Amino acid sequence: MSRVLLIARRELFAYLRSPLGTVILAAALLVDGIYFYALGLSEKLVSADVLREFFYGASGSTMIASLFLSMRLFAEERQTGTLVLLNTSPIKDWEIVAGKFLSAFAVIGALTLLTAYMPALIFVNGKVSIGHILVGYAGLLLLASAAIAIGIFGSALARSQVVAIIISAVILVSFLALWKVARAADPPLNRFLSALALHHDNFRPFMLGRLEFGRVAYYVAMTYFFLLASTKVLEARRWR
Repeated sequence: MSRVLLIARRELFAYLRSPLGTVILAAALLVDGIYFYALGLSEKLVSADVLREFFYGASGSTMIASLFLSMRLFAEERQTGTLVLLNTSPIKDWEIVAGKFLSAFAVIGALTLLTAYMPALIFVNGKVSIGHILVGYAGLLLLASAAIAIGIFGSALARSQVVAIIISAVILVSFLALWKVARAADPPLNRFLSALALHHDNFRPFMLGRLEFGRVAYYVAMTYFFLLASTKVLEARRWR
Protein backbone atom coordinates (compact mmCIF):
# COMPACT_ATOMS: atom_id res chain seq x y z
CA MET A 1 0.00 0.00 0.00
CA SER A 2 2.91 2.37 0.70
CA ARG A 3 4.08 1.99 -2.90
CA VAL A 4 0.58 2.76 -4.17
CA LEU A 5 0.51 5.95 -2.09
CA LEU A 6 4.00 6.83 -3.34
CA ILE A 7 2.82 6.61 -6.95
CA ALA A 8 -0.31 8.61 -6.08
CA ARG A 9 1.74 11.36 -4.41
CA ARG A 10 4.08 11.49 -7.41
CA GLU A 11 1.16 11.98 -9.78
CA LEU A 12 -0.50 14.57 -7.55
CA PHE A 13 2.67 16.64 -7.57
CA ALA A 14 2.72 16.28 -11.37
CA TYR A 15 -0.78 17.77 -11.53
CA LEU A 16 0.33 20.64 -9.28
CA ARG A 17 3.47 21.35 -11.30
CA SER A 18 1.69 21.49 -14.65
CA PRO A 19 -1.20 23.80 -15.54
CA LEU A 20 -3.30 20.82 -16.71
CA GLY A 21 -4.94 20.10 -13.38
CA THR A 22 -5.67 23.76 -12.64
CA VAL A 23 -7.10 24.43 -16.09
CA ILE A 24 -9.36 21.38 -15.96
CA LEU A 25 -10.61 22.23 -12.47
CA ALA A 26 -11.22 25.86 -13.40
CA ALA A 27 -13.08 24.94 -16.60
CA ALA A 28 -15.27 22.37 -14.83
CA LEU A 29 -16.08 24.80 -12.00
CA LEU A 30 -16.95 27.52 -14.50
CA VAL A 31 -19.31 25.24 -16.41
CA ASP A 32 -20.93 23.97 -13.21
CA GLY A 33 -21.30 27.51 -11.88
CA ILE A 34 -22.93 28.84 -15.04
CA TYR A 35 -25.25 25.84 -15.22
CA PHE A 36 -26.29 26.17 -11.58
CA TYR A 37 -26.76 29.93 -11.91
CA ALA A 38 -29.05 29.39 -14.91
CA LEU A 39 -31.08 26.84 -12.93
CA GLY A 40 -31.27 29.09 -9.88
CA LEU A 41 -32.75 31.92 -11.89
CA SER A 42 -35.49 29.68 -13.26
CA GLU A 43 -38.78 30.29 -11.49
CA LYS A 44 -40.31 27.12 -12.91
CA LEU A 45 -38.15 24.76 -10.84
CA VAL A 46 -38.59 24.02 -7.15
CA SER A 47 -35.57 23.43 -4.91
CA ALA A 48 -35.48 19.63 -5.35
CA ASP A 49 -35.71 20.02 -9.14
CA VAL A 50 -32.82 22.51 -9.14
CA LEU A 51 -30.70 20.05 -7.19
CA ARG A 52 -31.64 17.18 -9.48
CA GLU A 53 -30.77 19.14 -12.61
CA PHE A 54 -27.53 20.38 -11.02
CA PHE A 55 -26.34 16.82 -10.50
CA TYR A 56 -27.35 16.00 -14.07
CA GLY A 57 -25.23 18.84 -15.45
CA ALA A 58 -22.36 18.20 -13.04
CA SER A 59 -22.22 14.57 -14.13
CA GLY A 60 -21.32 15.68 -17.66
CA SER A 61 -18.52 18.04 -16.60
CA THR A 62 -17.25 15.42 -14.13
CA MET A 63 -16.95 12.74 -16.82
CA ILE A 64 -15.18 15.08 -19.22
CA ALA A 65 -12.78 16.30 -16.51
CA SER A 66 -12.07 12.69 -15.51
CA LEU A 67 -11.05 11.77 -19.06
CA PHE A 68 -8.76 14.78 -19.47
CA LEU A 69 -7.12 14.17 -16.10
CA SER A 70 -6.46 10.50 -16.80
CA MET A 71 -5.30 10.78 -20.42
CA ARG A 72 -1.72 11.66 -19.40
CA LEU A 73 -1.23 9.03 -16.73
CA PHE A 74 0.40 6.43 -18.98
CA ALA A 75 0.58 8.09 -22.40
CA GLU A 76 2.80 10.89 -21.06
CA GLU A 77 5.05 8.36 -19.33
CA ARG A 78 5.46 6.53 -22.63
CA GLN A 79 6.19 9.77 -24.51
CA THR A 80 8.86 10.90 -22.06
CA GLY A 81 10.36 7.43 -21.61
CA THR A 82 9.76 7.29 -17.86
CA LEU A 83 7.42 4.31 -18.19
CA VAL A 84 10.49 2.13 -18.70
CA LEU A 85 11.75 3.21 -15.27
CA LEU A 86 8.42 2.22 -13.70
CA ASN A 87 8.43 -1.14 -15.47
CA THR A 88 11.95 -1.94 -14.28
CA SER A 89 11.31 -0.82 -10.69
CA PRO A 90 10.24 -3.29 -7.97
CA ILE A 91 6.61 -2.13 -8.21
CA LYS A 92 3.80 -4.36 -9.36
CA ASP A 93 1.64 -3.31 -12.27
CA TRP A 94 -1.54 -3.19 -10.20
CA GLU A 95 0.20 -0.85 -7.73
CA ILE A 96 1.11 1.52 -10.56
CA VAL A 97 -2.47 1.50 -11.86
CA ALA A 98 -3.97 1.92 -8.38
CA GLY A 99 -1.63 4.80 -7.53
CA LYS A 100 -2.40 6.68 -10.72
CA PHE A 101 -6.13 6.07 -10.23
CA LEU A 102 -6.00 7.46 -6.68
CA SER A 103 -4.21 10.62 -7.84
CA ALA A 104 -6.81 11.43 -10.51
CA PHE A 105 -9.64 10.52 -8.14
CA ALA A 106 -8.21 12.87 -5.50
CA VAL A 107 -8.25 15.74 -8.00
CA ILE A 108 -11.86 14.95 -8.94
CA GLY A 109 -12.66 14.77 -5.25
CA ALA A 110 -11.26 18.28 -4.85
CA LEU A 111 -13.41 19.43 -7.78
CA THR A 112 -16.50 17.91 -6.17
CA LEU A 113 -15.71 19.55 -2.84
CA LEU A 114 -15.28 22.96 -4.48
CA THR A 115 -18.81 22.76 -5.93
CA ALA A 116 -20.39 22.10 -2.52
CA TYR A 117 -21.33 25.75 -2.06
CA MET A 118 -23.70 25.57 -5.03
CA PRO A 119 -26.28 23.19 -3.50
CA ALA A 120 -25.80 25.04 -0.21
CA LEU A 121 -27.09 28.22 -1.88
CA ILE A 122 -30.46 26.53 -2.32
CA PHE A 123 -31.02 26.88 1.44
CA VAL A 124 -31.08 30.69 1.03
CA ASN A 125 -34.49 30.73 -0.63
CA GLY A 126 -35.53 27.08 -0.56
CA LYS A 127 -35.27 23.79 1.24
CA VAL A 128 -33.73 20.48 0.25
CA SER A 129 -32.72 17.33 2.07
CA ILE A 130 -29.12 16.98 3.23
CA GLY A 131 -29.41 13.32 2.33
CA HIS A 132 -30.32 14.25 -1.24
CA ILE A 133 -27.13 16.32 -1.51
CA LEU A 134 -24.93 13.60 -0.03
CA VAL A 135 -26.38 10.86 -2.21
CA GLY A 136 -26.02 13.06 -5.30
CA TYR A 137 -22.38 13.72 -4.58
CA ALA A 138 -21.79 10.03 -3.88
CA GLY A 139 -23.17 9.34 -7.36
CA LEU A 140 -20.86 11.93 -8.89
CA LEU A 141 -17.82 10.34 -7.25
CA LEU A 142 -18.86 6.84 -8.34
CA LEU A 143 -19.43 8.06 -11.89
CA ALA A 144 -16.05 9.81 -11.82
CA SER A 145 -14.30 6.66 -10.65
CA ALA A 146 -15.69 4.71 -13.61
CA ALA A 147 -14.76 7.50 -16.07
CA ILE A 148 -11.23 7.72 -14.64
CA ALA A 149 -10.80 3.95 -14.96
CA ILE A 150 -11.89 4.17 -18.61
CA GLY A 151 -9.46 7.05 -19.14
CA ILE A 152 -6.60 5.08 -17.58
CA PHE A 153 -7.38 2.13 -19.84
CA GLY A 154 -7.28 4.39 -22.89
CA SER A 155 -4.02 5.94 -21.69
CA ALA A 156 -2.48 2.49 -21.15
CA LEU A 157 -3.32 1.54 -24.73
CA ALA A 158 -2.12 4.74 -26.43
CA ARG A 159 1.31 6.14 -27.18
CA SER A 160 0.21 9.77 -27.10
CA GLN A 161 -2.22 11.79 -25.01
CA VAL A 162 -4.29 12.76 -28.06
CA VAL A 163 -4.84 9.13 -29.02
CA ALA A 164 -5.54 8.31 -25.36
CA ILE A 165 -8.34 10.87 -25.05
CA ILE A 166 -9.85 9.69 -28.35
CA ILE A 167 -9.87 6.03 -27.27
CA SER A 168 -11.27 6.91 -23.86
CA ALA A 169 -13.96 9.16 -25.33
CA VAL A 170 -15.09 6.46 -27.78
CA ILE A 171 -15.43 3.91 -24.96
CA LEU A 172 -17.20 6.39 -22.69
CA VAL A 173 -19.64 7.56 -25.34
CA SER A 174 -20.35 3.94 -26.31
CA PHE A 175 -21.40 3.14 -22.74
CA LEU A 176 -23.42 6.34 -22.54
CA ALA A 177 -25.25 5.53 -25.76
CA LEU A 178 -26.32 2.07 -24.63
CA TRP A 179 -29.54 3.43 -23.11
CA LYS A 180 -30.48 4.80 -26.53
CA VAL A 181 -29.77 1.47 -28.17
CA ALA A 182 -31.81 -0.23 -25.44
CA ARG A 183 -34.88 1.78 -26.44
CA ALA A 184 -34.73 0.27 -29.93
CA ALA A 185 -34.06 -3.29 -28.75
CA ASP A 186 -36.56 -5.94 -27.73
CA PRO A 187 -36.81 -7.49 -24.27
CA PRO A 188 -34.86 -8.89 -22.52
CA LEU A 189 -31.96 -7.38 -24.49
CA ASN A 190 -33.22 -3.85 -23.84
CA ARG A 191 -33.09 -4.33 -20.06
CA PHE A 192 -29.57 -5.77 -20.29
CA LEU A 193 -28.30 -2.85 -22.40
CA SER A 194 -30.02 -0.30 -20.18
CA ALA A 195 -28.39 -1.86 -17.11
CA LEU A 196 -24.97 -1.50 -18.77
CA ALA A 197 -25.42 2.18 -19.67
CA LEU A 198 -22.97 4.39 -17.79
CA HIS A 199 -25.48 7.15 -17.06
CA HIS A 200 -29.27 7.27 -17.50
CA ASP A 201 -30.91 4.51 -15.39
CA ASN A 202 -27.80 3.94 -13.27
CA PHE A 203 -27.25 7.59 -12.37
CA ARG A 204 -30.87 8.70 -12.13
CA PRO A 205 -31.43 7.37 -8.57
CA PHE A 206 -28.50 9.47 -7.31
CA MET A 207 -29.99 12.55 -8.97
CA LEU A 208 -33.23 11.91 -7.12
CA GLY A 209 -31.51 11.32 -3.79
CA ARG A 210 -32.04 7.55 -3.71
CA LEU A 211 -29.11 5.34 -2.71
CA GLU A 212 -29.50 1.96 -4.40
CA PHE A 213 -26.99 -0.80 -3.74
CA GLY A 214 -27.29 -2.19 -7.27
CA ARG A 215 -26.28 1.15 -8.81
CA VAL A 216 -23.33 1.48 -6.44
CA ALA A 217 -22.22 -2.07 -7.29
CA TYR A 218 -22.43 -1.25 -11.00
CA TYR A 219 -20.04 1.69 -10.80
CA VAL A 220 -17.65 -0.23 -8.53
CA ALA A 221 -17.68 -3.14 -11.00
CA MET A 222 -17.06 -0.82 -13.97
CA THR A 223 -14.14 0.80 -12.16
CA TYR A 224 -12.64 -2.54 -11.21
CA PHE A 225 -13.05 -3.98 -14.72
CA PHE A 226 -11.23 -1.16 -16.50
CA LEU A 227 -8.51 -0.91 -13.86
CA LEU A 228 -7.97 -4.66 -14.20
CA ALA A 229 -7.88 -4.31 -18.00
CA SER A 230 -5.29 -1.53 -17.66
CA THR A 231 -3.17 -3.77 -15.44
CA LYS A 232 -3.32 -6.56 -18.01
CA VAL A 233 -2.26 -4.13 -20.76
CA LEU A 234 0.78 -3.12 -18.69
CA GLU A 235 1.65 -6.74 -18.04
CA ALA A 236 1.43 -7.53 -21.76
CA ARG A 237 3.68 -4.60 -22.65
CA ARG A 238 6.18 -5.58 -19.93
CA TRP A 239 6.66 -9.02 -21.46
CA ARG A 240 6.63 -7.86 -25.07
